[in-house]
Amino acid sequence: MREQLSRRRVLAIGGSLGLLGATGLATSAALSRRPAMTGAVLRSALPLPPAFQVPLPIPAVLKPVSTGRYEITQREAVLEVLPGFKTPMWTYDGTFPGPTIESRRGRPITVTHRNELPVPTVVHLHGGRSTPESDGYPTDLVVPENWGAMHHGGGHGGEHSGMQDPRAVVTTLTRDYTFPTDQRAALLWYHDHRMDFTAPAIWRGLAGLHIVRDDLEDSLDLPSGPRELPLLIADRSFTADGSLDYPSLDPTLRTTPGVREPYLAGVLGDVILVNGSPWPVHEVDAARYRLRILNASNARHYELEAVTDDGRRLDLVQVGADQGLLAAPVTHQHLPIAPAERYDVILDFASVEVGGRVRILNRLGDGRTRDVMAFRVARTAKDDSRVPAVLANDLPTWQRSDAIRVRDFSLRAGQMNGGHGWVIGGRSFDPARSDVTVRLGDVEVWRLIADVHHPVHLHLVGFQVLSRGGGSPLPHDAGLKDTVSLRPGESAEIITRFDGYRGRYLFHCHNAEHEDMGMMANLEIV
Repeated sequence: MREQLSRRRVLAIGGSLGLLGATGLATSAALSRRPAMTGAVLRSALPLPPAFQVPLPIPAVLKPVSTGRYEITQREAVLEVLPGFKTPMWTYDGTFPGPTIESRRGRPITVTHRNELPVPTVVHLHGGRSTPESDGYPTDLVVPENWGAMHHGGGHGGEHSGMQDPRAVVTTLTRDYTFPTDQRAALLWYHDHRMDFTAPAIWRGLAGLHIVRDDLEDSLDLPSGPRELPLLIADRSFTADGSLDYPSLDPTLRTTPGVREPYLAGVLGDVILVNGSPWPVHEVDAARYRLRILNASNARHYELEAVTDDGRRLDLVQVGADQGLLAAPVTHQHLPIAPAERYDVILDFASVEVGGRVRILNRLGDGRTRDVMAFRVARTAKDDSRVPAVLANDLPTWQRSDAIRVRDFSLRAGQMNGGHGWVIGGRSFDPARSDVTVRLGDVEVWRLIADVHHPVHLHLVGFQVLSRGGGSPLPHDAGLKDTVSLRPGESAEIITRFDGYRGRYLFHCHNAEHEDMGMMANLEIV
């Protein structure tokens, strides 16, 4: 039966979820090394603007209200995303992306979130070494005022809402999230993590950047100031009036989770936004720039390359991964990036003539989704930055022999609550169940295997990729990561030490539609 499935249908899934669940795991022999995208494209209903016309916006840096204390209001706002159209969005402080938080290693901060949206929310600092109380567990809700009276004591209505979780901590209107920030300098991001409704909440705008800095990174003379550019890449689709389009079963996001059947494997937009603007352009000096790239898309994967208008491909020199600096730079001609992954990349424009243009392209896209953004070299300039041969010497040196345990996890299509879903080890998420228990300080190897694309994220800890498909890791697997992208039919081994804090955490697929449909598991550190 498996042989009768076309490669594209296996990956797009559509109505094939039940078939995949019945026939088992797709094998790498049945799928090419560069497969089609997992998910289905949601087409916009309005004419799309031309590429490389809108200036790249830079998210504002959030100012503290006092030393180490910040405040963010989650509220509805109407923004001009596509030129000439007004788009209602859910936002952090009225912008998309939300304001960037900058913190220093070892200096704890507290962020007070106020929920003025019409539904409960949860905030997760992705990549943060957070205590369990502030990690953003999916049932630790911040509910709007009067929500309890409307919804019978604080539950958010859906039968799979997670309110059966006896350990949930629910607050009304506000919640303080305290982050120790005891971690390496890195690009993190914060986003909504409410159980069953993470995907549509992020799609509507609940995402922002958080940058941790430290003295080691400052000493390296990497490009900085205006030559350090945060780039939050996300795809979206739009209705005819400019509103965001998304195939929710319940557009109010109050009761029924999930998406319409054609999009069960993931929602792919046909507009590429960078920092909230479609296919933007940015003026640069003929110098090195540090691009701090986040894939904040729900399900879309990218394979980025930098190409001049005369067809010359520029090097992408990777200096950092999800959890901070690499030991040494890694040079790429093209760089794959899955949902939730982050890469620090140096792009040198010195060889481009003034007036020249460099386009960032997506090798996995087609049509309009092949374009991402562009840079136009505006002037010559002095450049005192450098890319040292040695970047960091503080990465873990875990060896396979250090692991006290090896665990196996399959990520595949399955059943959730009697319908189509996505499962880890054959089980869909249940907040009341303990799935994996580890001891604080233990080193473990996890072997992961996928049917289709699954970017797997571990909360609290970073890890290193030991192998893919029984062979060596790929060049972009270097460094300390918190999200590993599994391709269809692929296996990977990761190694980590479960340090930090005791308590309840998660690991899950960061295809946000998969996550909402059960592909999440509990991790207890004791």
